[in-house]
Amino acid sequence: MNTAMNLSSSPHVRSRLRTDLIMYCVIAALLPATVVGVINFGVPALLVILVSVATAVFTEFVFDKICKKPNTIGDGSAALTGLLLALCLPSSVPLYIPFLGALFAVLIAKNFFGGLGKNFINPALAGRCFLLISFSQTVTTFKVDGVSSATPLADLAAGKTVNVTQMFLGTSNGVIGCSIGALLIGGLVLLVFDIITWEIPVAVLGSFVLFMGLFGGQGFDPKFLLAHLAGGGIVMGAFFMATDYVTSPVSTPGQLIFGALIGILSGLFRVKGSAADSVSYAIIISNLVVPLIDLYIAPKPFAYRKAMVEKRNGAKPVPFWQKVPKSALILCLIALVTGVALSGVYTMTKDTIEAQQMAANAESYKAVVPDAETFEADEALTAAVDALGGEVYGTDYGRVHINDVIVGRNAAGEAVGYVISVTSSDGFDGDITLSMGIQPDGTLNGISFTELHETAGMGMRCDEPEFRDQFNGRLVSAFKLNKAGGSTAEDEINSVSGASISSGAVVNAVNAGLNFFETNVKGGE
Repeated sequence: MNTAMNLSSSPHVRSRLRTDLIMYCVIAALLPATVVGVINFGVPALLVILVSVATAVFTEFVFDKICKKPNTIGDGSAALTGLLLALCLPSSVPLYIPFLGALFAVLIAKNFFGGLGKNFINPALAGRCFLLISFSQTVTTFKVDGVSSATPLADLAAGKTVNVTQMFLGTSNGVIGCSIGALLIGGLVLLVFDIITWEIPVAVLGSFVLFMGLFGGQGFDPKFLLAHLAGGGIVMGAFFMATDYVTSPVSTPGQLIFGALIGILSGLFRVKGSAADSVSYAIIISNLVVPLIDLYIAPKPFAYRKAMVEKRNGAKPVPFWQKVPKSALILCLIALVTGVALSGVYTMTKDTIEAQQMAANAESYKAVVPDAETFEADEALTAAVDALGGEVYGTDYGRVHINDVIVGRNAAGEAVGYVISVTSSDGFDGDITLSMGIQPDGTLNGISFTELHETAGMGMRCDEPEFRDQFNGRLVSAFKLNKAGGSTAEDEINSVSGASISSGAVVNAVNAGLNFFETNVKGGE
């Protein structure tokens, strides 16, 4: 009789799911979004997908050959990484973008750390963040039929109305995998077949909605919340990125905390940040916290009673501070010392910075009201600005704030112009602050930028005469942005090519200033 026994290490609970089966199931779940993306954006989208997937698979194959490791391209992980990355990109990007992104994702973020199961961050998101940092303008420029246009999320941030139905169906402008309906179908398939569990998606979406409702600026307005849920990749992140087995916690409470952290960070970055992407960075940062979550929220083995075991072994409880990794303590100490040093430098240079800022402001005032000899504040206009309470001005200009109003006077003390300082937070790379000079009859002398940090060669061209001088000598109640270019209409401003977001932020800021002038200067006379 054969008495041989099969011995193996724990865990002894077996599952029919294998790595390759899981990967191909996720790929299948992404097919609806892939098909919709190709139908919506055409051949360019298909080429981006093919290049990304082929590069990811080929990189894995070559790495295995060089390192003399078993061929792992059959497990589908590289193909899945390439597909996820491609679905996060616009269809209009040059093909070197998916090539470099997939190369970085598989080679650097995955294989350099030991391959599948040993990467500490999601490889596809690592590739996307690499592209966002290295080629920000390229991977955030969305073109349809060769014409650049903003995504619905950018329009929403600018205070415009968006079509949630189009966003749900994936027929609006955006990345290739922007169809929320198709992504939800794929996510539900993964849930039904127990490939993923409900904890992370529900925690991500729930905490995100709660944060946006509390701090998004429009309360729990259903249309506002649905628009944010349907844009910005939050659904793809919740179902397909955050649920990655390797980079997510193992326990149910840990997964809920992990998902809530992603949702809160996504909302925070979307409300207060200026980066082109919020969800990718939120998941990457949360991936780094997973080891700490698993350290303190570990699932207990069956029949394990911690108190009884510690009592039996005579072990004393370990203080909490001793459980914190030394590397974390060192990092906190470095951050503390650096923060104190930076605070000291700021304190020493604060007066100099303020003096330089005042000089820059005076120069910008003179540039837009050249006939003025002196500039002074007006009590009534200052009170009108203070009455705004620092809130966004109006409802038609996006996130625009009126900062200050200064009266320019000639040698005889007569008002020859008004300088209105306006800031738009809808710039592509942050705030745009400008001074606009307006004559008493409402004619706009021109504009002068005091803060402009847009992309070099793109949004920074707003400060070039070709764009800036279009505002000179115009007497209109409001301007319109012409993205096609070539307009000679009195109330139209031709956009900087490839920088419609920056151009639109400038136009909205100027329009807000004109409205304030009409209401509080001409209307207050």
